[in-house]
Amino acid sequence: MTKHAVAWTEIPVTDMEKSVAFYNDVFDFGMTIDNSGPNPMAMFGATGNAIGGHLYPGKPAADGGNTIHLYVPDGLEATMKRCEAAGGEIVSPIITIPPGRFAYAKDLDGNSLGIFEAAS
Repeated sequence: MTKHAVAWTEIPVTDMEKSVAFYNDVFDFGMTIDNSGPNPMAMFGATGNAIGGHLYPGKPAADGGNTIHLYVPDGLEATMKRCEAAGGEIVSPIITIPPGRFAYAKDLDGNSLGIFEAAS
C-alpha cells in the first residue's frame, strides 16, 4: 500500500442534505448519506488507494478551518462556476504551481476548500 501523509479527511457541515447536494453539484461525487453508524456521514473519494473523506454533522471552524484540496472532475474554471452556482464562494484568483492550478473557495458552511486541477 502506498504511504500518504494524509489518511482521511472530515468536513463538518450544518445541513447534510444541502451539503451533499453542494459537493455533488460542484465535484460530481455521487455522494449519499449513510445512516448506518452512530452518526450520519457522506463519503467521497474512498476508492482503491485514494485518500478519501466524508461530510458529517458538526460545527465548522469560525475561520474556515483547515483547507482540503479536492480534484476537479473537469476544468478548473467550470468547477469554480459550479461552486458559485451551488452557493459556495470563490475567495482567490487561480494560482498556478508546478503540479497544477487551484483556487481557494468556501462551501455552504464557510469551510475552506482548494479546488485543484492537476497539470496535464
